[in-house]
Amino acid sequence: MGKNDGFSIDRRGLLSTALKGAAGTAVAAALPPVLAAGMSGPAMAQASQITVADPGGPYSPAFRKAFYDPFEKATGIKVVNVAREAEPTAQFKAIVETKSYSWDVCTLTLSARDILTRQNLLEPLDFVAADAPGLMPDALTGQWMGTDVYSTILGYRTDKFPSNPPQSWADFWNVEKFPGRRSLRKNPIDTLEQALLADGVPLDKLYPLDVDRAYKSLDRIRPHIAAWWTGGAQSTQLIQSGEVDMIALWNARAQAAIDGGAPVKISWNQGLYSIEGWGIPRGNPRADAARKFIKFCADPQRQAIFTEVLAYGPTNLKAYDDIPKERAQALPTFPENLKTMTIAREDWWGANRSKMSERFNAWILG
Repeated sequence: MGKNDGFSIDRRGLLSTALKGAAGTAVAAALPPVLAAGMSGPAMAQASQITVADPGGPYSPAFRKAFYDPFEKATGIKVVNVAREAEPTAQFKAIVETKSYSWDVCTLTLSARDILTRQNLLEPLDFVAADAPGLMPDALTGQWMGTDVYSTILGYRTDKFPSNPPQSWADFWNVEKFPGRRSLRKNPIDTLEQALLADGVPLDKLYPLDVDRAYKSLDRIRPHIAAWWTGGAQSTQLIQSGEVDMIALWNARAQAAIDGGAPVKISWNQGLYSIEGWGIPRGNPRADAARKFIKFCADPQRQAIFTEVLAYGPTNLKAYDDIPKERAQALPTFPENLKTMTIAREDWWGANRSKMSERFNAWILG
């Protein structure tokens, strides 16, 4: 996850765009040399290769092992993976509008999916839930299939709280019972929800967000926030170093601190999860092969493999039949974790994101 300006609109801090501007520039940045040819004629009828845009970093080797190589072996269709930009919607739009299909499949968060769906930029999948028993209902639409789940959770230092640790956002807000240095994300996304949960709003009654109530709650905790983080790596460093004792952060960032040997634990209670998955640029000449690949990625045994490297949950819950129990407990969709959380409502944020960012910006500076 890259750096951002602190007020970006995606749930994981990836700056979305208005999907305007120089389409040719975006395509030029995305176009791998290997696809300079083969865009017409027989190549359109039968694809021997597809290009998949993933987030890069640890995703690429994890998905290579779980999806890309096994798909090549099963179908004979070569998979070339490229690292997409942090927020791919502008590139995605450019690819469709110029018909320069440098990607055949791309990972999309829910917010990116919704933007592209509204603009009719996604190819239909021709894939229904019955094709993938065990797939979470929220992980499939007519144009997109989710493959991994991430969550915003409460992380705390066990050396600071060896017994009776904070287990809710109300505990995080309770500075008398749980004294210590705290950190929240410098962004309204998740932070407003946490403020409402701290104020007693039930998890299943969060949306639509009562924004005025959220800010009254934030006013109470503000003097006790030692650091407002703006990037995932920073959040890991804050809790790993002991600069703060408790923090709201993404589960994989907390897990990185744990894997690094820090005395850190995750409380999944009242977590907010979201889903990332595959979409196909509309009009893609290799759409049939791309659809075949996406269906392949729904397989629970395939999904179990990426969890060996990535601390994200599989969307096909049957994958837990093949994930060791110790590892399973560190993942968002492990049944015991999932039942204590709720999915973040990207539809609400899609309608309110701009004014929420403006208000938060003014509040944080005020």
